[in-house]
Amino acid sequence: CFSCKQGWLVCASFLGFLASVQSIRRDELFPFGPSARDQLLEAGNDQTHQLELSQPVLFYDGTFDSIFINSNGFVATAEPTSEATYLGKMPAKFGMIAALQGDLDTNDGVGKVYFREDSSPDVLRRAAEHINRAFPEDDEVDPTHAVVITWADVATHEPHTRGDGAPKKRNTFQLVLASLETASYAIVLYARDGIQFTSTPAGDTNAVMHAGFSKGLVRGFLLSRQGPYYRTTTDEEETVRALAEETNSGQRGVWVYEIGTSPYFTNVAPGEVTDLPTEAPAQASGGHEDADARRPVYTDGQVEYPPYQVEAEPIEVHPVQYQPHQPENPEVVVVDDTDINVDVFSYNLGTCANNRNKCSQFADCRDYSSGYCCHCRPGFYGNGIQCVAEGKPQRMNGKVHGKVFVGNSPSPVEFSSNDLHSYVVVNDGRSYVAISDIPYTVGPSLQPLTALGGVIGWAFALEQPGFRNGFSIIGGEFTRQAEVTFVPGNEKLTIRQEFKGIDEHDHLAVSTTLEGRVPEVPPGSTVQIDPYSEIYQYSNNLITSSSTRDYVVSLPDGSTDTRTYQWRQTITFQSCQHGEAMRDIKPTQMLSVDQVFAMYDANNELIRFAMSNKIGDVNGEPVENPCFTGRHGCDTNAVCRPGEGTQFTCQCAAGFNGDGRTCYDIDECRENPQICGPNAICNNQPGTFRCECEDGYQFGGDGQTCVEVNRPVDPCEEGTHTCDIPERAQCSYTGGSSYICSCLPGFIGDGRVCEDIDECQPGRCHQDAVCINTQGSFTCQCRPGYYGDGFSCSSERTKTQCETHRDSLLGVTEFGPRGPRPPVGQYIPTCDENGAYNPMQCHDSTGHCWCVDRNGQEIPGTRSGPGSRPMCIENGGVPPPVGPRPRPDVDALPPGTHLLFAQSGRIEHVPLEGYDMKKDGAKAVLHLPEKVIIGVAYDCVEKMVYWTEITSPSISRANIQGGDPTAVIKSDLGSPEGIAIDHLGRTMFWTDSVKDRIEVASLDGSQRRVIVDTDLVNPRAIITDPANGNLYWADWNRDAPKIETSYMDGSNRRVLVKDDLGLPNGLTYDSQSSLLCWADAGTHKMECMNPGRGDRSKVLEGIQYPFGITSFGKNIYYTDWRRDAVVAVDRYAGRESDEFQPQKRTKLYGIATAYSQCPSGQNYCAVNNGGCTHLCLATPTGRSCKCPDNAVGCVE
Repeated sequence: CFSCKQGWLVCASFLGFLASVQSIRRDELFPFGPSARDQLLEAGNDQTHQLELSQPVLFYDGTFDSIFINSNGFVATAEPTSEATYLGKMPAKFGMIAALQGDLDTNDGVGKVYFREDSSPDVLRRAAEHINRAFPEDDEVDPTHAVVITWADVATHEPHTRGDGAPKKRNTFQLVLASLETASYAIVLYARDGIQFTSTPAGDTNAVMHAGFSKGLVRGFLLSRQGPYYRTTTDEEETVRALAEETNSGQRGVWVYEIGTSPYFTNVAPGEVTDLPTEAPAQASGGHEDADARRPVYTDGQVEYPPYQVEAEPIEVHPVQYQPHQPENPEVVVVDDTDINVDVFSYNLGTCANNRNKCSQFADCRDYSSGYCCHCRPGFYGNGIQCVAEGKPQRMNGKVHGKVFVGNSPSPVEFSSNDLHSYVVVNDGRSYVAISDIPYTVGPSLQPLTALGGVIGWAFALEQPGFRNGFSIIGGEFTRQAEVTFVPGNEKLTIRQEFKGIDEHDHLAVSTTLEGRVPEVPPGSTVQIDPYSEIYQYSNNLITSSSTRDYVVSLPDGSTDTRTYQWRQTITFQSCQHGEAMRDIKPTQMLSVDQVFAMYDANNELIRFAMSNKIGDVNGEPVENPCFTGRHGCDTNAVCRPGEGTQFTCQCAAGFNGDGRTCYDIDECRENPQICGPNAICNNQPGTFRCECEDGYQFGGDGQTCVEVNRPVDPCEEGTHTCDIPERAQCSYTGGSSYICSCLPGFIGDGRVCEDIDECQPGRCHQDAVCINTQGSFTCQCRPGYYGDGFSCSSERTKTQCETHRDSLLGVTEFGPRGPRPPVGQYIPTCDENGAYNPMQCHDSTGHCWCVDRNGQEIPGTRSGPGSRPMCIENGGVPPPVGPRPRPDVDALPPGTHLLFAQSGRIEHVPLEGYDMKKDGAKAVLHLPEKVIIGVAYDCVEKMVYWTEITSPSISRANIQGGDPTAVIKSDLGSPEGIAIDHLGRTMFWTDSVKDRIEVASLDGSQRRVIVDTDLVNPRAIITDPANGNLYWADWNRDAPKIETSYMDGSNRRVLVKDDLGLPNGLTYDSQSSLLCWADAGTHKMECMNPGRGDRSKVLEGIQYPFGITSFGKNIYYTDWRRDAVVAVDRYAGRESDEFQPQKRTKLYGIATAYSQCPSGQNYCAVNNGGCTHLCLATPTGRSCKCPDNAVGCVE
């Protein structure tokens, strides 16, 4: 089902409101016991049962097909050792999920441990609600399997009976392990009064009970060590008691953790919603009993409201002109405004036959003598143009703009697209509103303005018999303007809201503008608003209301200040004039609002409102039926149907199934796959579904049938052009059926026939190098015995900085019988066997010694006198990460080409001799302990290795010839995985599987820009084709895996492969053959295709679990998680030719080819940044000059 994606503020805010006064009760735990068909753990102390699972549980980086349920309050992933080994001695040596672990006993026949596997829709729905509420910024998850374990009324184990006759204290708690294919979650529920003791015996003492997660012992090559250990509680008993009072999921007593993920895992992730806002406490009222009648009463940590007392005498309604203040009539003011000009809307004259598609899909069209009208069907309500299901919760989303002055401030606070979210539980009339990014300078002063969200409460208010809320009368398209006047300062604020109807997500869309001034409420103050009533007057296309409201400001010093504002609003809308709908509406109705709550959250810069809304008679006739009071207990997706007296029934809303107390969504798309018709896609949503046309189709005139879009055929894309092959020519589409053929750089001809240019002219390369002509380019290669890039060759190996420094000084000295002798008094640096500066340097003449950094610079404060030596540690006393550093007997890079691959906290390299891996030359290039490195890329120009890591998400680089690792991007990253380099345009591209986007930046991390941020789920592998200006990436979304391409600026995006894919983890592109190849861990195949022609061929079947992939010549090299190896594949022979297993046997991640010199080719960004001021991004026929995100003064 589609629901609010969990980055939305509404999820955390509104469920936080609900949680604030609703701690979990025992009867709100997941169903358990014999009625739930649970199994019962054998009674006793330290009892264990192994439960075989139909679907595995993921815990840390392991997968477990069975679990061990123990009476001591935990679940283990291996058979637990004796309780003496872990009670009071945590962490345990085995994997443990501790709900509340201690020495417990069920021998007395009262305490019991129940357990079961459960994949019923109700359990999975409830698990999903807890998980999605706890992680509001993650994508929504839908578990497919659950295990429910309940420790009910368990007591502490007493080795000797107490004999004092006192009743035993008992604990009740529950653990739900909810899993989907790629993740497992632990939901731990601690019922109210469910924790009555916090410690249990452990030997001769007592040990505080324990909640948390322990991986247990992790076996190494020689020794075992204790694995990761995540504690929820500490050794303080208060932290155990807090389990039932606090939360990380937005509901008191409910704790949620992500405990295992696949294919890789970092650490246990706790839920992110710890806030529990509470209702403002009652204020002293100076003896006014009526004012206190509806204030909250606090009992046992809960908030209860006494019954609402209705005035005994009827309220007489008179038209009264609005005035600044009317103390003689402070409660209700009715406005009669004849100056408001309303454009009366009229349906176009016609019949339903021609206008039926203008009605809601849940409405019927009726013809009248003067035209037609739309009417919602039974089970739905609205104005016929827009209808929603009865009983279904409603959401409102929008933006807030405008300027508000606070107090006497001369400058306003500006609102610019602040998010506004609202949620209404329709069947009890409770509404919630939250607005984000409210600065502290204005936030406290907005607390009295419940009017900001009051209209959503009116629109979906709980209806009393014979009365209708706003949406049922006018639908969701209307304009509301309100004027607030504060007394006595006469500050005025205008609120204008444009309601734009129900959007594609079934949310009411609204735009809000604020203009004016509000009196200041000091920071740290709270605001309490008493219950109030408001009379609404209805006429054709116009609704008016007004009232006077008091509120109490509780100041930080403990004093209170009672204040007042007057409120006037008009609502204009368009109604159908042909039917009887508006004529049946009562001309006056009263909105009663109570349980009003306002709070400014300074830490998160949020303003929050909550209130209960009822629409009914102006005389406030009392009603007893729970359907009209909201105290019925129906599911939030159910409608309450009143019966005789106080009798009622709960009925699930349209689109939901269940008994009314519990309702779950019907997936119409799954139950009727053809419901949307041919060439259409069905998207399920809560209580309903929506149809969308496939690519290449659009809705026809009836708004329902998908018809083909007539588009011109692109001969370049279809392959029907007459240009030379893509290796020699470029086809450029110019519109219609026209295209242009042009030869690629390095070739000559008319584009239809292109011939190679022999660039090997005299003087092209160094005199000690040979020139080799290639198709479209050339290469220079130093002769044997010479070193360099071919354009510059030398018979000597490149010296290090220290060697250059040393030899430059020795070069000016005199030569004696035993070699060069420096002048007396000259300092000569000393170099180690690798050519680096020795950490300690000394002056032979003076006897002074000092420490230097790796650049030879003296470290201040380390110089010692003669006869004394400082203790020098490289890099100023902190051992640095071990970076790439050449041995003195080899070139700066191994001859030819080599492979770089990531393995846990290191990057290693394997030299290549021809196409064969020189395994004995393999070594670690870079050590980064405690880091999880995912992607690796190489810049052949500056000899830099780039990598992504997800432990503390960042992108870093280091020089392969020696140097410190440097982080180039450290902010606004979720999980950077794939990375690729455009060595010509000097840019890097990366995928982020948490942010679901692809970004580009300059190689130093500046000029960042998002180029793709839609329709991505699990993007990972990414590769560049710089010479042709193309970008390729893979999305291993298990529901719809695909391989896509675009130009380097993100334009011309299209899907290359979407059929017969499973987990396309790795991508590589070979510029010589123009082949794009990939390795798939789902289909266990390696395949290639020419992106220009679309021809797809299989290279190899039966591979195990590939992750990264790269190519060089005839070979493809990939890393395999099952084999912990780098595997070489001869793609022409279609077989594996070699395998290299590093000494350290752990998972291997990304792999890249480090060329001895850059591949041939040019693009338009290679020279002078393509003439761009900022980002130059290549395309097949040119380049795009782009601005970085949030750049100032940049013009594209």
